[in-house]
Amino acid sequence: MARSQETFNKKEVKNKKEKKRKEKAKKRLDRKDSEKKGSLEDMIAYVDENGVITSTPPDPSKKRNIQSENIEISTPKQDSTPVDPIRKGIVAFFNDSKGFGFIKDSETQESVFVHANNLLEEIKEGNVVSFEVEMGQRGLTAVNVKIYKKPAAVAAPAVPVEPATTESSEPSEPVEPTEPA
Repeated sequence: MARSQETFNKKEVKNKKEKKRKEKAKKRLDRKDSEKKGSLEDMIAYVDENGVITSTPPDPSKKRNIQSENIEISTPKQDSTPVDPIRKGIVAFFNDSKGFGFIKDSETQESVFVHANNLLEEIKEGNVVSFEVEMGQRGLTAVNVKIYKKPAAVAAPAVPVEPATTESSEPSEPVEPTEPA
């Protein structure tokens, strides 16, 4: 069909689209010509001794031999030092009416939640307490909470002391019990 209904605006839009298409094709050809051919050497990246990715190969003098037996793949083993399950802390906040509070652990300085059901003795704010930690619904929870009493120092065994006797020239007479009348 003929383009009998072609107006000036339609011709203008058509010309602009054609011009953009030609510019795009020209840019694509220019990019293709100016672009280096991607060789394998351009695509290789190296990792230096610090773990940083670089484009320069590593220095062979810094190369270290590592035996495959020394490479640990699993998680490292933890110290098997026994940890005392009983902790010590200070009651930072405790609400008697609601029945809960928080204890600040003296070792880790973190707050541990405590509920009235887990108390062995009544506590109040500022008390030094000993407690154990368990995982609760929302995090660490203190259980078996009681007021901390310092352990008694180990003292030397007590030696019985005999009372000093005074020697007198008069012998002591036995006292006779009196009978009530």
